[in-house]
Amino acid sequence: MCHVIVTCRSMLWTLLSIIVAFAELIAFMSADWLIGKGKATGSEGTDNRTGGSDEAYYPTLGIYGRCIKNPTVQYFRRETLCGPYAENFNEIASGFWQATAIFLAVGILILCTVAFVSVFTMCIQSVMKKSIFNVCGLLQGIAGLFLILGLMLYPAGWGSSKAMFYCGNYASAYKLGDCSLGWAFYTAIGGTMLTFICAVLSAQAEIATSSDKVQEEIEEGKSLICLL
Repeated sequence: MCHVIVTCRSMLWTLLSIIVAFAELIAFMSADWLIGKGKATGSEGTDNRTGGSDEAYYPTLGIYGRCIKNPTVQYFRRETLCGPYAENFNEIASGFWQATAIFLAVGILILCTVAFVSVFTMCIQSVMKKSIFNVCGLLQGIAGLFLILGLMLYPAGWGSSKAMFYCGNYASAYKLGDCSLGWAFYTAIGGTMLTFICAVLSAQAEIATSSDKVQEEIEEGKSLICLL
């Protein structure tokens, strides 16, 4: 019989595991890792007195994608073109960013797997006499290490020709030049920190679901057990 065990700790762990996986995935896919130096929106040959604009726009650059102003748009200045600048893995701007992409992809894959499994821990708490909470917590810790490695290597790619095109000639490894960091980079850092918090919470969830109170209710024949 499947005993559905719901505790505050296990539910919190499950919720955070799902949030972290989605946050890291969205950050990885985003082009808002670097915000380039401002560029004038007025196109060449346009008379600023009659239709041009001096308002600056800020292109963004991700690990494998970018967002730039749509050159065909003349009246809607805020419209941008976003998409991958690299058609294949070898065209990613820097070898460091290639390594970053690999480490982040592995970490995110592990997090997504754990997030999927976490949904079923309310009904299944162990497999082959191994606690799912402990195994998932270990995997989240490993994923966090992959994410840290990726984030540490990422700034080393700021000296690539692609990054310098967006950030100016003063950009170099671990120096932003005229660029600033976008929300995707900070989201990836926040998600990495939450990953380790999830790893700790998994141990607390294991303690909660294996407590004496839970065992007593199982012995009483209850199939749905909810504890605060």
